[in-house]
Amino acid sequence: MAPAGFFPEIEPYRTGYLQVSPIHSIYFEEAGLPHGAPALFLHGGPGAGINPKHRRFFDPSHYRILLFDQRGAGRSKPHAELLENTTDHLIEDIEKLRRMAGVEKWLVFGGSWGSTLALAYAIRHPSRVSGLILRGVFLGRKSEVRWLFQEGASAVFPDYWEKFLERIPPGERQDLVEAYYKRLTDQDAEVRLRSAQAWSGWEASVCKLIPDENLIRESVADKMALALARLECHYCLNGLFLPSENHILDNAAVIADIRCRIVQGRYDMACPPVSAWDLHRALPRSEIRIVPDAGHSATEPSLVRELVQATEDFK
Repeated sequence: MAPAGFFPEIEPYRTGYLQVSPIHSIYFEEAGLPHGAPALFLHGGPGAGINPKHRRFFDPSHYRILLFDQRGAGRSKPHAELLENTTDHLIEDIEKLRRMAGVEKWLVFGGSWGSTLALAYAIRHPSRVSGLILRGVFLGRKSEVRWLFQEGASAVFPDYWEKFLERIPPGERQDLVEAYYKRLTDQDAEVRLRSAQAWSGWEASVCKLIPDENLIRESVADKMALALARLECHYCLNGLFLPSENHILDNAAVIADIRCRIVQGRYDMACPPVSAWDLHRALPRSEIRIVPDAGHSATEPSLVRELVQATEDFK
């Protein structure tokens, strides 16, 4: 029987760095059962990085849990680097990590941007994926980017949205992603940091059903804010580096035979449920659980319960 919440805290039995390019070195962890069923955790953002709670979605007596900080995120080096940082690069990194770990196939678990990356990876390498667990689905469409960073969530959180707008002069507000990108890549470090804190603070404000001031404070800490804002803005400005806007749905047939569990908060204001529903309709082997009392954050109690149940059901 699945626990009511997270599995108990565990420490990784192996950590290290994998050099994936002349520039980038990614931090990785392994936890749980060394010869257990392989499971890969993909964090969100891009740029959010992994944290100890992510290990706790999996039964450590059953799963060999592999986690890593994507390029520019968390403890990976160099921090917040945009050069050589695209979806194709991240897919290649996942394959390098898989080969390094000696894994043939693994369960892939991804939330938010992690769901996008999980789906893009599965489409590229379907034979390497034993199953998909996806939370807060994001398909990388222009409408989804616009909802969060131009018009949509702004109507639900006008007070927090006003803070997001303050950094940008009225004449540049017709394209806020482009306006923020200009500031997040400014030569002045102070301009970059203040812009990153405004971007990350806005996103953290809409992530939970009830806005969480502790989460907002954590998100605007210098290192977290810079990685999250710079990488998210970089990816959003470039169409998430997907071949086309509807790449995932257009290629759903490639992964139609892969078992998939979709877990979606009913009141997810970062990644509205319509995307999860569209994906569910495109994947015949998918099951969807729309959680009635949750927003976007994977740490909301009702989402934790459903995600842990999903990993248990995939045993």
